[in-house]
Amino acid sequence: MSPLSIAVLAFSMTVDTYLAAMGWGAGRNRLSVSDVVRTGLLFAVVQMATPLIGWACGYAASSYVEPIDHWIAFALLGFVGGRMALTAYLGRNEPEEQAPVASGGWALFLTAVGTSIDAMAVGVSLAFLDVNIMTITFAIGGATFLMAAGGMLLGRVLKCRLGCYAEVIAGLVLIGLGCGIVLEHMNWL
Repeated sequence: MSPLSIAVLAFSMTVDTYLAAMGWGAGRNRLSVSDVVRTGLLFAVVQMATPLIGWACGYAASSYVEPIDHWIAFALLGFVGGRMALTAYLGRNEPEEQAPVASGGWALFLTAVGTSIDAMAVGVSLAFLDVNIMTITFAIGGATFLMAAGGMLLGRVLKCRLGCYAEVIAGLVLIGLGCGIVLEHMNWL
């Protein structure tokens, strides 16, 4: 693969991560540099691991996971997005310091997994090509880190302008991502 092809692949796999990270940025009452870096690293590590897992398992694993991968992503993103939107909606009249924040570590991890499941299928397809999987994996990790960090910062800006409704919208976007994955796999998109 050419460097341009690798870059296009890496950034195209991170669009859903960018949208999810916007939701997490909108859901934070305060956002520090360490929050942005930790979230970016978590998304990057998970996004790097899934194509490696897919590549290592090859075609044999895909026959078991592929029929349900879209439902797994839908369930994870729907759960986290629904929880995020509901928590923000229920806390909309509370002062900023008391409003619940739907950004626990497990919820963030589930979001990272939900947005990276499709990368496993990419890893499986890469197993059949003559590519350097480590180069591609690190490109995916770098692109994911940049997109997640940028998404969090933009999400925080939106929260400042839209208040708790930014987190409700972000939760609905996560649910929409899950629905889009299912619809795409059913060939309705």
